[in-house]
Amino acid sequence: MIRLSAISNTPTKESQRMSLTREDVLKIADLARLALTEEELAHYGAQLSAVLDYAARLDEVDLTGLVAPKLAGERPDGRHNVMREDVVMPSLAPKDALYNAAATADDQFLIQSVLEE
Repeated sequence: MIRLSAISNTPTKESQRMSLTREDVLKIADLARLALTEEELAHYGAQLSAVLDYAARLDEVDLTGLVAPKLAGERPDGRHNVMREDVVMPSLAPKDALYNAAATADDQFLIQSVLEE
């Protein structure tokens, strides 16, 4: 078993700081549709950079000898995920489901494309 607590809280020589630029934070805020003040940009930028720094330290965990399961969801003791059958059940009417939507068309939510930006 891997214990993440074995990773020290101090950065090592191997780990690199994943500092976000102001522009990175602005882009993330724009995608999340957040209007941030300069103070919030600095605050959240530092917090997001700290999260990325911690995630980068996971690269230091020695995974030698670990074998990935052959199938997704496979458990070492032979158990596996059991999915229920899809059953059609009553749901919200499209009009009710889309009531608070910013934009709709043909009974569907309209969203801004993120991948084209």
